[in-house]
Amino acid sequence: MLELGKTASAPGAGDLIKDVSEASFMADVVDASQTVPVIVDFWAPWCGPCKTLGPALEAAVSRAKGAVKMAKVNVDENQMIAGQMRVQSIPTVYAFWQGQPIDGFQGALPPSEVEAFVARVIAAAGGAADDGLDEALDAADEMLETGAVADAAQTYAAILQEDPVNARGYAGLARAHIALGELEQAEAILNGAPAEISHAAEIDAAHAQLALARQAQDAGPVNELRAAVDADPANPQARFDLAQALYANGQAQEAVDELLELFRRDREWNDGAAKAQLFTIFEALKPNDPVLLSGRRKLSSMIFA
Repeated sequence: MLELGKTASAPGAGDLIKDVSEASFMADVVDASQTVPVIVDFWAPWCGPCKTLGPALEAAVSRAKGAVKMAKVNVDENQMIAGQMRVQSIPTVYAFWQGQPIDGFQGALPPSEVEAFVARVIAAAGGAADDGLDEALDAADEMLETGAVADAAQTYAAILQEDPVNARGYAGLARAHIALGELEQAEAILNGAPAEISHAAEIDAAHAQLALARQAQDAGPVNELRAAVDADPANPQARFDLAQALYANGQAQEAVDELLELFRRDREWNDGAAKAQLFTIFEALKPNDPVLLSGRRKLSSMIFA
């Protein structure tokens, strides 16, 4: 009989499915998820439902042929990680993408729902993009970045006529309306995205950009907020407000630095507002943005130190 956490799948499965300890969690989950999503299964040998969910997850991950990986964490042997992830019952499953949890569930699921979960994780990491329209999408992205917003919007709309479930197209069209200051229209576009792509990474990024654009409307003067923080460095609200103003002013790195400092000082303040705001900024930035890559690594180091 196979032990739970082991697999007799096709050759190469060991690269996709690993038993992970506290010592290897950073490398096998946080770091590995920078390039491919990692599903983390928190289980224990005495857990009955784990004995059905584990193999179902392993089978679904193996069928994905490298589009997603799986890490199995025995909570009896790795209580610190389970505590940090606030695992209160098992089985508990989290999906990590680029260093952060993006989805998850508790309890056993039927095989069909396990398959749907794995597919959703792959899609959220960009695995569902339609390569056939990449050239047009790249051109529209370039238009948007260079200020040809109206042309970009028309191109995204044309792409959606060809492919009505194109996540990049919906997200791009929404970003174009954000650039035009038409936030209500952007929200309507995102809310109107088909269910099968509503949790795609591009859609989530556009939602984050929309949230930040709304915050920018109410952001205060940077100089006044900086003075308030300098006068009272222990004031979390002042530092949080400064971070919002900095981001609205185009100073993403400075905003992330202030939020990391706030998280270091009091990670639980206002129900974890610093961490939530960091995630919003990270989602809004491009995947290869140095601010995102550095910020995620620093935050992960603080969380799992």
